[in-house]
Amino acid sequence: MNPVKVGICGLGTVGGGTFNVLKRNAAEIARRAGRGIEVVQIASRSAKPQYDTTGVALTSDPFDVVNNPEIDIVVELIGGYDLARELVMRAIENGKHVVTANKALIAVHGNEIFAHARSKGVMVAFEASVAGGIPVIKAIREGLSANRINWVAGIINGTGNFILSEMREKGRTFEDVLAEAQALGYAEADPTFDVEGIDAAHKLTILASIAFGIPLQFDKAFTEGITKLTTADVNYAEQLGYRIKHLGVARRTEQGIELRVHPTLIPEERLIANVNGVMNAVMVNGDAVGSTLYYGAGAGQEPTASAVVADLVDVVRVLTSDPQNRVPHLAFQPDSLSDLPILPISDCESAYYLRIQAKDHPGVLAQVASILSARGINIESIMQKEVEEQDGLVPMILLTHEVKEQKIDDAITALQQLKDIVGEVVRIRVEYLG
Repeated sequence: MNPVKVGICGLGTVGGGTFNVLKRNAAEIARRAGRGIEVVQIASRSAKPQYDTTGVALTSDPFDVVNNPEIDIVVELIGGYDLARELVMRAIENGKHVVTANKALIAVHGNEIFAHARSKGVMVAFEASVAGGIPVIKAIREGLSANRINWVAGIINGTGNFILSEMREKGRTFEDVLAEAQALGYAEADPTFDVEGIDAAHKLTILASIAFGIPLQFDKAFTEGITKLTTADVNYAEQLGYRIKHLGVARRTEQGIELRVHPTLIPEERLIANVNGVMNAVMVNGDAVGSTLYYGAGAGQEPTASAVVADLVDVVRVLTSDPQNRVPHLAFQPDSLSDLPILPISDCESAYYLRIQAKDHPGVLAQVASILSARGINIESIMQKEVEEQDGLVPMILLTHEVKEQKIDDAITALQQLKDIVGEVVRIRVEYLG
């Protein structure tokens, strides 16, 4: 059969990696796909002398690629929301299949994009949008299709994981490690998407839709960053037998779906608690298979390119298939998506770590315990650090049993009204992932 012709929009880190992998492994890829895959045009804002693009048409306008009648598949690797959406929608309108690594695009505009793709009988593949080279979307959508998925939990942002790993292993401050992450290229000059959980929330939104068969609902995801965490919190967690990770959690409950990204205490013996540096890992719990773990490089040129090329192979394999019998974009048939609600964070249940800066006076602990008890919050363990006094306050570390977030919010509000004896109160959620 004639080779399938591909156009790439974006020749940055992932685009360059994709182009290199397609060239280097062309014969192996053709054996897997059943026919060759040929890059015939690339859109790039600037010349890239490190890539040998001999024989490939180059343009600075990505719309030249999506409007090229010769091209069968458009690979969108420019990132962002608006231009990427316009390119993808135009490509679909022109009857072209699309492969993308753009998690923000899928999380925010995926419902619209998939509906348009169905109407035109084309595929949109997006494995590389979550966890880089880890094939977790395929694992949930296809490998675990016999299961009713109970929950998904993942370390899906390498920058945040690198920061927390360095804070724990070397006792460094958040600000210090963030500066190094920026110097190493792990974090952008504006690191908000990484350290405030937005990037992870994009990815978690996609995973939740595939796991539970619900529409993409990024606007309902709860996000909390890691900027308020101190080295002391990391050390206290360690002394209690936990590791702090910036975790994305999607959990099915009788009331609806929990969709949340936040710092989390995980028991140190759990495999996912030992995922360090810039690596990613996703745990998926199904009713038949139990808990499974997917680990690997969550970013990087060739790991992400690996997922992009795998999507290309999938698209090529089914180019001649009946469009109605392809694997659905979100794992479930479009008319079978559930209307399960996304729960507000106040209705989510968790155990909690509380660091309460309080005066070391008789009766203070009793007052704190009374406030918690009045709201049905049971204390599992307590640790006080008198030797670490600061501004007349010492840290009191509490671990609670599971309770609704609203009760913890009410308790923190009451504690902060004791201004004469209580200072800062820091709350971190706990997940046992059993």
